Amino acid sequence: MNIPGPLSQKPRLAVYKFSSCDGCQLQILELEDELLELAGEIEIAYFLEARRQALPGPYDIGLVEGSISTPAEERLIRQARKDCKVLVSIGACATAGGIQALRNWADIDEYKKRIYPRPEWVATLDVASPIAGYVYIDFELRGCPVNKRQLVEVLSALLAQRRPHLPTYSLCIECKRAGIPCVMVARKTPCLGPITQAGCGALCPKFNRGCYGCFGPAETPNIGALGRFFQEERNVSRPAMVRMLRSFNGYLEPFKTSSDDYEQCIQP
Repeated sequence: MNIPGPLSQKPRLAVYKFSSCDGCQLQILELEDELLELAGEIEIAYFLEARRQALPGPYDIGLVEGSISTPAEERLIRQARKDCKVLVSIGACATAGGIQALRNWADIDEYKKRIYPRPEWVATLDVASPIAGYVYIDFELRGCPVNKRQLVEVLSALLAQRRPHLPTYSLCIECKRAGIPCVMVARKTPCLGPITQAGCGALCPKFNRGCYGCFGPAETPNIGALGRFFQEERNVSRPAMVRMLRSFNGYLEPFKTSSDDYEQCIQP
């Protein structure tokens, strides 16, 4: 993250929502005690999920949830970038396109015909894209939903004019530190933990489930090696590999390229 110049004496915060489920905004509200302390340090000027009053920009810090899926959202995110000194995308939708980016591999016009009685009334972009596909982002915070403790760390770092301390290593480190048995070894369950960035506290392995990749790819993921292990030792098919990689962060590299490669191998 680029360290911004000095912020206002009491920085003004804006929270934006685009195509998403609101889960990352709810993580902000679930901070509870921390939110009260945060409200004492910053002015929450624009946050429609939390307050009715919306103060006009400019703002010092902008948090953006959701992907860009419509022409109107494209216009709004460009305006948000102009209004905010620092812009942070939060969650898988904002950083990777989210679940809605699955339509990027399909025919959007066919989708509209099957779902809407008047598809010509639906204005949508050809693809659902992460925020960084349209404007410069100062920092990206992964997760589906975003980790609220990491969110506090980013905001604290901005207020203190320092870099945030966030993990870039794989989820396996969290499992080891928590003493959780490896589900791939103990239960022979396919798990994306070796290639997924830490951040969730190894939530799924705690319940004997494989990681779904909610926090996107780790810093240097060896997807090819994990894929060969899945296919040779766990009998995971190539179509299953495509489905595993195309979830919350499926449109984020290198998950996207790897899933495309597996899909090419199963084409007739």
